Amino acid sequence: MEYFVIGDEDTVLGFSLVGVSGIACSSPEDVKAAWSKATEDREHGVIIITDDCAAAIRETVDRYLFTMSFPLVVEIPSRKGSSSSDLRELVNEAIGVSI
Repeated sequence: MEYFVIGDEDTVLGFSLVGVSGIACSSPEDVKAAWSKATEDREHGVIIITDDCAAAIRETVDRYLFTMSFPLVVEIPSRKGSSSSDLRELVNEAIGVSI
């Protein structure tokens, strides 16, 4: 099982430093294409997506969050977000495993 990240360039770069592949997106079309790529590969067991990217395809993300059991979708704050939670804490809480 692999992780896959969809987000802005800084987020994707940060995750790539720990070996997580992903796609940087700058438009809703980019997000749709990245989502399709992420869900095509059954090895992607956890999709990490920034909140601004998730907002661009909210209906699709919500369908996976509430009706699909695979892959697990973890929505994290974008670099522009104002969340007070630690990113590691958010991912650990969502997947139940400490990374």
